[in-house]
Amino acid sequence: MSSSSIHPDKNLINTVKELETTPVTSQQAQQFQQQKNDRRKEMLRTDNEKFHKTEQNNYK
Repeated sequence: MSSSSIHPDKNLINTVKELETTPVTSQQAQQFQQQKNDRRKEMLRTDNEKFHKTEQNNYK
């Protein structure tokens, strides 16, 4: 093997990048999770409305 073909392990690079970021507190993590849940709930709500608006007259 030549030295030019040696590449660092991708998993180790990702781990180092994760360690370089500042960790979040439990409150921040809870807020992020709540924002994710809110976006998901809003998406499901708008999807349900779209379904009812387009499909309600087809089954009468």
